Formats: sequence, structure tokens, C-alpha cells
Amino acid sequence: MWIKRAQPFKASDITPRDLYLNRRRFIAGAGAIAGAASGLAAPRQAAALASDPDSTGRDLTGVVDGGYRVEGDPHSWKSITSYNNFYEFGTGKSDPAANAQNFKTEPWSVKIFGECDKPGTYNLEDFIKPYTLEERIYRFRCVEAWSMVIPWVGIPLAPLLKRYAPNSKAKYVSFRTLYDPRRMPGQRRRVLDWPYIEGLRIDEAMHPLTLLVVGLYGKVLPNQNGAPLRLMVPWKYGFKSIKSIVSIGFREQQPKTSWNIAAPSEYGFYSNVNPNVPHPRWSQAKERVVGEFFKRKTTIFNGYGDQVAGLYAGMDLKKYF
Repeated sequence: MWIKRAQPFKASDITPRDLYLNRRRFIAGAGAIAGAASGLAAPRQAAALASDPDSTGRDLTGVVDGGYRVEGDPHSWKSITSYNNFYEFGTGKSDPAANAQNFKTEPWSVKIFGECDKPGTYNLEDFIKPYTLEERIYRFRCVEAWSMVIPWVGIPLAPLLKRYAPNSKAKYVSFRTLYDPRRMPGQRRRVLDWPYIEGLRIDEAMHPLTLLVVGLYGKVLPNQNGAPLRLMVPWKYGFKSIKSIVSIGFREQQPKTSWNIAAPSEYGFYSNVNPNVPHPRWSQAKERVVGEFFKRKTTIFNGYGDQVAGLYAGMDLKKYF
């Protein structure tokens, strides 16, 4: 498992051929984000996206090749949008696609708070306007021991965080998902202590691999995959990559996180992919790539060790799991 800065390549080089040939241009002007300088597209019906990305999903414009790719072809649009976890819309793998159809993502705002010089609440369009959208093909590894390869579209988190001038007390970054049981029916059940919250150490948040995602396969991010704004931290288990973000805070103390609150012996704060640290109820030594029959060996840090191992130099990765 490896990752590298790739040479320039065409969309047809990274998109499954059947999907690419049957789509409109991979990155074309439907007015979702124009050159990363205009706003997000109007809300869409997630079910239609999952069944026919050509007819309903809004294309993103101004997207550039971020230069990150991995071995193996990306999974299909259908796999990525119909098999995933988003407990705010239900606990089954198909529940998000079924229950997020009418989830409205406009208007949307993000609150910045805590140990920084420029706190405030920003509408999403202004939040992302200064940045160029990048397509990055990342490995995704779920704590449940399944994995995919996914072509995300987003912006690196580091320059965005620096824009709000975190001060010397900012040691951690926290994130919170929208809490609205009327719009998110899964929140009507006490599966977790809502709203969903996550956190990173600030050097993890500032790492070049950490991405704020607004799209998938060159289209606006589907509701079931965390629209309109989600995190992607590819060397950590997927539940760290929080969805539908409404606030980002700079903190001096390590923030509490949803799954760590729910089951601290099972879900640590760091949750780095580590084949040598089993989940109490299953092994992490192997993983099932969605669509494959035989399992593969899990790679430390999900294959991104060359890039991120230095963040944890001298740490006991079994103690700080």
C-alpha cells in the first residue's frame, strides 16, 4: 500500500471506464462551485444520485488534480453512495441513502470558535471561496474492517485553519455535526450522545493529507456521504472523518469524542489504523475490500505511514489507540 504525488493524469485514468464513458464531462460547469470561487449547488435528491449520477448530481467546476492516488481503481459511485455509515440517518449500511433523500444543505454555515484570533460564523460559500478544489484518491478504512478506494474532492484543512489564526493555546481541533432530529431521523434514537463530535490533535489537523471534503467523483458530495462538508483523515478509521460539519473549534484540552464517550475501551481518541491493535470484538489484522471475496492484510496507518508516522514518534500506539 502506497501513496505518492502523481504525475498529471486525466479523469479517465482514474474513473472506472463504464462510469466515465456514460457521464457528462468529469469536471464540467453546472455551477456548483465555480473555480472554488462561487457557492455550493442547490440541494439534491440523494436517492437519484445513487441510482443515476448523470442526471441529478451537480458537477463541480475548477477542480484540479491534487496529485494523490493509490494502488487500485476507485470504487464505483454506486458502492460509495449506497454502502456506508452515517448514523444520523440510520444504523444500516443502506439507511443513509434511503433516509437522506430530502436533507436540505442550503443554507449552511460553519462556526469557528475557541483559541483563535478570528472566530465567527461563516456561510459555506465564503468558507470555501478562497481555496482551489482538489481531487484526491484516498484509501478509506472503516473500523468495522472493510475498506474502499474513493475519489474525494475538497480543500486541504491546514490553510483554512491558519486563516482563523489559532493562538499558542490551540493544541487540538474539535468538530461537530449538525444536530436536527427533524431532518436527521437517526438522531431520534439514543444510539450515541448527539450531536456527533470528533477531534484531532492540531498537528494531525494541519497535516497535508487532512482534507475537508465537498465532493465525490467530481460532483457535489451526496447527502448520505456527509453533505455538504465532511472531514477526511485517511490514516485513521472512518468514524474520525466526521460528516455534515457545522462547527470547528480550537481547544487547549483534548476534546471528548462521540465514540470514545460511548465505548472508551473500544474507540480511542487517536483511532489510527493499526493491524496490531485489535478491536475488543474483532481483529484488525485483515480487512475486506468492498467487492472482493478474500480479505487483505491491514497496513499500519492505512498505508500512509511514510507520511504520518512522524506524528506519533515515541508514542505507545497500543496505549494511545
